[in-house]
Amino acid sequence: MYFVATALLRKRGAGPTVIVSPLLALMRNQVEAAARAGIHARTINSSNPEDWGTIRAEVAAGDVDVLLVSPERLNNPDFRDQVLPQLTASTGLLVVDEAHCISDWGHDFRPDYRRLRTMLAELPPGVPVLATTATANARVTADVAEQLGTGKGAASGHAEKATGVAPALVLRGPLDRESLSLNVLRLPDASHRLAWLGEHLKELPGSGIIYTLTVAAAEEVTAFLRQCGHEVASYTGKTENAEREAAEADLLANRVKALVATSALGMGFDKPDLGFVVHLGSPSSPIAYYQQVGRAGRGVDHAEVLLLPGQEDEAIWRYFASLAFPPEEQVRRTLDVLAASERPMSLPALEPRVELRRSRLEVMLKVLDVDGAVRRVKGGWTATGSPWEYDAERYEWVERQRQAEQRAMRGYTETTDCRMEYLRRELDDEGAAPCGRCDNCAGRRFTEEVDESLVVAARGELRSPGVRVEPRKMWPTGMEAVGMNLKGRIPEQQQAGTGRALGRLTDIGWGNRLRPLLSVTGEDGPVPDDVLQGAVTVLSDWAKNPEGWASGSPDAPERPVGIVAIESQTRPQLVRSFAERLADIGRMPLLGALISVDEYGVKGAPRSNGAQRLRTVHEALALPTELADSVAAMGGPVLLVDDFTDTGWTLTVAARLLRQAGAKEVLPLVLAVQN
Repeated sequence: MYFVATALLRKRGAGPTVIVSPLLALMRNQVEAAARAGIHARTINSSNPEDWGTIRAEVAAGDVDVLLVSPERLNNPDFRDQVLPQLTASTGLLVVDEAHCISDWGHDFRPDYRRLRTMLAELPPGVPVLATTATANARVTADVAEQLGTGKGAASGHAEKATGVAPALVLRGPLDRESLSLNVLRLPDASHRLAWLGEHLKELPGSGIIYTLTVAAAEEVTAFLRQCGHEVASYTGKTENAEREAAEADLLANRVKALVATSALGMGFDKPDLGFVVHLGSPSSPIAYYQQVGRAGRGVDHAEVLLLPGQEDEAIWRYFASLAFPPEEQVRRTLDVLAASERPMSLPALEPRVELRRSRLEVMLKVLDVDGAVRRVKGGWTATGSPWEYDAERYEWVERQRQAEQRAMRGYTETTDCRMEYLRRELDDEGAAPCGRCDNCAGRRFTEEVDESLVVAARGELRSPGVRVEPRKMWPTGMEAVGMNLKGRIPEQQQAGTGRALGRLTDIGWGNRLRPLLSVTGEDGPVPDDVLQGAVTVLSDWAKNPEGWASGSPDAPERPVGIVAIESQTRPQLVRSFAERLADIGRMPLLGALISVDEYGVKGAPRSNGAQRLRTVHEALALPTELADSVAAMGGPVLLVDDFTDTGWTLTVAARLLRQAGAKEVLPLVLAVQN
């Protein structure tokens, strides 16, 4: 559509079309599609910095018909100050692709998209602007118009000041796609869902996508399906760019049966003959779900869409919801720190002074940037001094919308009515009617029966214990600002060794077992037998691998001479019994526990980023004299036991104290890692 418009505008002498596009996979598809249409398209993104100079010269010379940029590029200081003004002045058409990303309650909120409001205001009069998305209900449509400065703010109840920009013309087409057959299959647990895929994947038409909610789940599913003989590849936010491109090419050429993907492959991937989309776990909103299933059935008569919901889904929803806009006191603290600084502050420099994780801090700063309270410059962020109000009413309203969409997604899995009609109603699609194709309309096409031997194999794969816990080797930047003389590399003689965990809290195997056990609302108690046995298996495997003390390798550490626990304020029985029973099974002495001073130093809000956590732990964790004497007397390696690790700084500080007391090596063992 916009390539045709581009061709017509270019013949009339217009400048290049600028497409703001959110994903590298989508950009690659668009560049290839433009070439097939005889349009010369180029892209500036994080994967091709070596080409930026050449591309900018081509744009300036008028040789580029379409320039694709990511929303984040719009606020890159060099691009914003040197490229964007000239580009804005010459733009013939501005296209905002996947425009739902602008919405605060859209399923892939990208604050940098809101920078477009500034770009719109600076476009020459008469330049057309097109915002496109395949999935947006009326709430998101209204919010997108408001964020771009073309709406009245009706969606949130806030009046929008006059901007001089013409109101948005909203055109909606029907969402029903006659090729899609929607199905929901409820299975008892994660091992049954994984086994079902292993048994029935070959029966699904063509090649397709299997979506998971987390990176850990994607890796688990990929490993098991390969064991079952299926050609599949993993595609997540952690996949290297070259591997992503190779995986995309393999799927396009049908060299793999499926990509096992997170939402990193959620938008714009264009394969018309995609035969199926399976979700192993439910997305948190009908918008997100329909966006992803819409990858299938574009150029074939029939495509299967199957949702396998899991018991861990809502816990994962809650985790991602916890990354919402921070409370006002944390925002004000950040603004005060920036205002007091004489120079721009980077994210690592800000972290020790504010209680936010880096990813959440960055999103907050981007929102404040759009609001005019801060500005991104070379070297970091600065406060502008402009007045800013915390819009608590809006943030609370957004949270209510998220809760409503989660309820709607639960309703989709439970409805006995037409599933396509249900989704179309949730997306405010007029004329929604029964489709006649889904499992509720036409009857179930998939059986819940699963080969029991595959269930056993899947259970074994999911319950295969052991995750490496890599040690921290560098202190965070900026610790001097909070009175701590810790910087640069941690001395090797003070570092922890590479440790082990039973599982990840985000996986669908041990994660499902460990989440309730380690929940803040869970009851404390002795370590369960199955969890203990899993940890014993981890220890046994660890001892025998090339890095283990029983491997016979000359570089392997010595067998631990004793166990040290980290005293827990929240789960004392769990940690104490875990250490005691390991000591009994391993026939090693329990040397004692590092103690927490002043309730781990937490007075009020938790320390949520690495620098703040390090500061807290460093001040609060203590090595009792009796334990220090025991460690010094033993002289060998010690096994350090705790319930779970997130930032890694508790284990780092504990290892440093133990090694300073004379431990030859410190080998951490925890029940779970956060991610």
